[in-house]
Amino acid sequence: MTISQTPFISLLLLLFAFFTPTHQNVSVSLSKTTLSKSGDSVLIQWSGVDSPSDLDWLGIYSPPSSHHDNFIGYKFLSSSPTWKSGSGSISLPLVNLRSNYSFRIFRWAEAEIDRKHLDQDHNPLPGTAHLLATSDDELTFESGRGPDQIHLSYTDADDEMRVMFLTSDAGETTVRYGPSDDSLDDVAVAHVERYEREHMCDSPANASIGWRDPGFIHGAVMTRLKKGVRYYYKVGSDNGGWSKTQSFVSRNRDSDETTAFMFGDMGTATPYATFSRTQDESISTVKWILRDIEALGDKPAFVSHIGDISYARGYSWLWDQFFSQIEPLASKLPYHVCIGNHEYDWPLQPWKPEWASMYGKDGGGECGVPYSLKFNMPGNSSEPTGTGAPATRNLYYSFDVGSVHFVYISTETNFVQGSKQLEFIKRDLEAVDRRKTPFVVVQGHRPMYTTSNERGDAPLREKMLEHLEPLFVKNNVTLALWGHVHRYERFCQLNNYTCGSVGPVHVVIGMAGQDWQPIWEPRPDHLTDPIYPQPERSLYRGGEFGYTRLVATKQKLTLSYVGNHDGKVHDTLEILASGQVLGVNGAGIKAVDSSSGGAGGPGVIGDSGESTFSWFVKGASLVVLGIFVGYVGGYISYARKKDGTGNVWTPVKSEDM
Repeated sequence: MTISQTPFISLLLLLFAFFTPTHQNVSVSLSKTTLSKSGDSVLIQWSGVDSPSDLDWLGIYSPPSSHHDNFIGYKFLSSSPTWKSGSGSISLPLVNLRSNYSFRIFRWAEAEIDRKHLDQDHNPLPGTAHLLATSDDELTFESGRGPDQIHLSYTDADDEMRVMFLTSDAGETTVRYGPSDDSLDDVAVAHVERYEREHMCDSPANASIGWRDPGFIHGAVMTRLKKGVRYYYKVGSDNGGWSKTQSFVSRNRDSDETTAFMFGDMGTATPYATFSRTQDESISTVKWILRDIEALGDKPAFVSHIGDISYARGYSWLWDQFFSQIEPLASKLPYHVCIGNHEYDWPLQPWKPEWASMYGKDGGGECGVPYSLKFNMPGNSSEPTGTGAPATRNLYYSFDVGSVHFVYISTETNFVQGSKQLEFIKRDLEAVDRRKTPFVVVQGHRPMYTTSNERGDAPLREKMLEHLEPLFVKNNVTLALWGHVHRYERFCQLNNYTCGSVGPVHVVIGMAGQDWQPIWEPRPDHLTDPIYPQPERSLYRGGEFGYTRLVATKQKLTLSYVGNHDGKVHDTLEILASGQVLGVNGAGIKAVDSSSGGAGGPGVIGDSGESTFSWFVKGASLVVLGIFVGYVGGYISYARKKDGTGNVWTPVKSEDM
C-alpha cells in the first residue's frame, strides 16, 4: 500500500463505520407488548444512537415480516424532545391490523434523498439502506376482546338495523340486542365476507406495499324493532369475545322529524406519516358531530358521507384507521355512504365513455372492492367489475326518514340514458309521496355545479345537466348535495345555470377533512394561485372545514354549515314545504330572492334563527369535548398552519380531489 492510498482507505473505513448498522449499540424497547383494544397507545423508547441526525427515523411495520420499504408509517426521531442525546421516546396510538407490529430505526443521510421516491405530498420517502436497530419485542393485541370497527346502517325495512364489524377469523358471530343493556335477548347470526389480494385491480392495492390482510367482514340485521326506541346491542361470540354494549335509536316512521349529519371527503387521520396524504381535520369533524349526538338524546338520526370515504387509495391499513376513527359515531348512528372517485376509479373500469377522461387512477387499484364489502347500503344496486372481483355495490339507493326522502346516486358509474341507474332515479323520484315526505334530498359525489377549478370534470357535469337535472327539476327535488370539491358552497335554486323558483338548491359539502383545494380569494403568500370569481348563482362560499346538519319537519327543512375551527354555525339554508327558500345572515333568517342571487352572511346564526337543537348542542359541548380530548390528542400528527388571510389552515393544490 502506498502512502497516497492511505487517506482514501481511511475515508472508506470512516464511511463504512458511519453507515454500518450498529445493532449492538442502539436498542428499541416498548412500554408494553400487548394492547387491550384498537386505538390504545404504546410508548416506543430508544437509546444509543451515535451522532444523531434529524433524518434518523422510526419505521412502523405490520406484519413484522414486512420488507424494510413496506412500512405502514414512520416518525422522525427528532419529534422526541430528547433526540439529540441519542435517546428518546414516541407514543403512538395504533389500530388492530390483525397482525403484530414491530419497529425499526434507520439512519438516512442527506446525500441519499431520492427526489423521485416521493409521498403524495411530494416529500421524499425515507431511505431504508441503513438499519440501526429493531425492537426486541413485537406488539400484539389481547385475544378474546371482541370485534372491531362496528358500524350501523339502515336496511330497506323501517323496523330493521344492520350492524357490521370486523374480526380476524371466519368463526360464527352474532348480535345480541334488546330494549335494555341487561336484557339482550334477541339474537341474529352474522354472515361473513372477505376479499383477497387478487381481487384488487392495480398497485398499490395488489402490491406488497399496500396490501394487508383485510380480516373477515361480518354483518347481521336486527329485526322487529319498535318505532323510535333506544336499543342496546353487542356483537361477537363466546370464543372470540364480545364488544362492549352499544346503543342506537330505531327509525320511527310515524315521526315527522328528521336529523342527519352530512358531509363528503372526510378521510382519516394517522399518528404517523405514510405514503398517502391523510386528513387531520377529520378528527375535528368527528369531535363536533359527537357533541351534536349528545344533544339529540333519544331522537333518531343518521350520518351521510357522500364519497371519498377513507382516502385509503390502495393502502389497506387506512381503511382500518378510518373505521376505528368513526366507530364512536357509527356504532350509535347509521352511517350511510355513496361511492367517490377515491373508492373506485381505475383505468380499465367497465364504464368509461370517450368523454370520461376524469376517471383515472384515483382508487389506488381498489376498484371499489373494499368499499363494496365493508359497507352494505339499502337496495341491491351493483355493477360488475369485469375483473373477477366481487361486483361493485352500494351505488344508488333511497330511504325515508321522517319528512325527508333521501336518494343516493353514483357519479362514477353509468348514469346516462339507458342505464340502470337513470331508470332507478326516474322511478324513485316519481314514486315519492310528498304528503309523507314533502322534502327530497339527492346526494352524489361529483358536483353538478361548482365555481371551483374543476375543468377536468366539465364533460361529466355536462352529462349530469343533460340526463339528471331534468329529472330533478321535473320531480321537484328540494336539495342536491355534492362532495369532491373540498369547500362549502351554497347555490340558489338552479336550472341550467339559471337562478329561479324551480330546481333544487345545490350545496357542495366536501369540506369534512381532505384539504387539497385552492381557496377562492387571493393570498399574499400565494400570488400564483388561481382566483375564482363568485357568480351570482353562488350565494355563499366558505373556506372552513366542517360538516352540515340537516333538521326537518313537515313544515321546514334547515341545513346548517358548522365550521370545525369553532363548532359554530356559519351558514344556514331554510326551505319551507311550500318551496320558499330562506337564507341567513348574522342578524337572523331572511328570505332570499333566488332570481337575483346575493351573498349570504358569514356570521354565526342569530338568536332569531337559532333552533332549540343549538342550545342543546351548547350544553353537550363541554361533556363531549372532555371525553374526546384523549382521542384527539392521540391522533393529531400535524400542527395546523395559518395562511395569509388569518385562517387556521393552509389549503393547497387541486389535483387530488
